[in-house]
Amino acid sequence: MRTVLWMALLAGGMACGSPAATNRVLVEAGKFIEIFDPQAGERDPWCINDHTFVRGPDGTWHVFGITHILPVDFFRDPGKNLLHATAQRLTQAPWRKERFAVMADWAKHGEWLFWAPHVIRHNGLYYMFVCVGNSQGHQYKIHLLTSKDLWEWERSPANPLLTDGFDARDPMVLSAGGEWILYYTATSKPEGGNHVVAAVTSRDLLRWGNRRVVFTHPRTGTFGGPTESPFVLRRGASYYLFACDGGTINVFLSQDPFHWEIQNQVGTIHAHASEVVRDVDGQWYISHAGWERGGLSLAPLSWHDGLDDADTSLPPPE
Repeated sequence: MRTVLWMALLAGGMACGSPAATNRVLVEAGKFIEIFDPQAGERDPWCINDHTFVRGPDGTWHVFGITHILPVDFFRDPGKNLLHATAQRLTQAPWRKERFAVMADWAKHGEWLFWAPHVIRHNGLYYMFVCVGNSQGHQYKIHLLTSKDLWEWERSPANPLLTDGFDARDPMVLSAGGEWILYYTATSKPEGGNHVVAAVTSRDLLRWGNRRVVFTHPRTGTFGGPTESPFVLRRGASYYLFACDGGTINVFLSQDPFHWEIQNQVGTIHAHASEVVRDVDGQWYISHAGWERGGLSLAPLSWHDGLDDADTSLPPPE
């Protein structure tokens, strides 16, 4: 059964920075199909959670993600190994499980865990932004690793890029307005508060600052919450924010990459820790995974916002 993303009618129109209200369907998500089972062929059952897709220089697809031995026990393993799998085609099944991409090293690099990696390519180099946590307390750190081939990774001397709480994590990077924007989930206060999506900016992907809150949810708390796994993409002048709330992805719309309002929610998809990815033929997909939610799955996305021919922040990979 397909999930329809809808745009709510709001009295008096939408808030400043968002397009006029309409009840048109914006995008549909098709059926989720599992493409990778991290348990296959393993003596111990493994899972995959927050993840990132990237296509390598030789055309091979790569996915990196959080992984745990099941059942999940954070005292036994908080997620110290970063899962890596490959495929020749995005939608093929199954993907091939590779050796761990990297393993956390607290003594040498201050890495307590590896959560929610996000990889981009810039000037022939791959940049991986990843949450490395903290052994005590909830002021989590986000680190950078780089690679030329997606197989061997080097820690950046600029680490940590930022430190924030409560459990600030799930980084995602977008290029907009001549600068880089790093989005992540946090709370309004380091000790807890409203769940928010925060952002910092950079010109060189190494030095980050100008922290601001770009989305505030009325719900309060600490760990988890309704702003996990933020993913932002642009279609034309419209910016879509995908935010995870348990088993639901809520989508919000704005024309400002630094501001979304909760009343401008434009849809809901039943999935977890989702990423949006495009295949070489231009087809859009959305992913789904989770600690105890099966393997990694993809569903096709069909947009109906009239912006298929507009410039986008997520073009098909070369």
